[in-house]
Amino acid sequence: QVQLVESGGGLVQAGGSLRLSCAASGSIRSINAMGWYRQAPGKQRELVADITSAFIVTYVDSVKGRFTISRDNARNMVYLQMDSLKPDDTAVYYCKMIVRRVGLGYWNDYWGQGTQVTVSS
Repeated sequence: QVQLVESGGGLVQAGGSLRLSCAASGSIRSINAMGWYRQAPGKQRELVADITSAFIVTYVDSVKGRFTISRDNARNMVYLQMDSLKPDDTAVYYCKMIVRRVGLGYWNDYWGQGTQVTVSS
């Protein structure tokens, strides 16, 4: 199996910064895209940022210039540096990875359990 564990969430004042981390473990052969999603109360889960195996990044417009996604392939980790945080960034943040497990010839999506980010005004 594959497990994703997030860390780094918390409470921060508007204008502050947080860095989220997500580590994958298990029977991993390779990882394709890695991404961060968020879900605020009463809203649908949305893509915040993702990064391909070729290090091509995509951001939702609302975080461009404030958030930076990065990955460490040697450690099977993805990060999200969040600067200039706003109250509207308050949500549960989830990491997702597209993984091919050892011995299997197909890819699956795996999700972390989520980490709460709360930005106070």
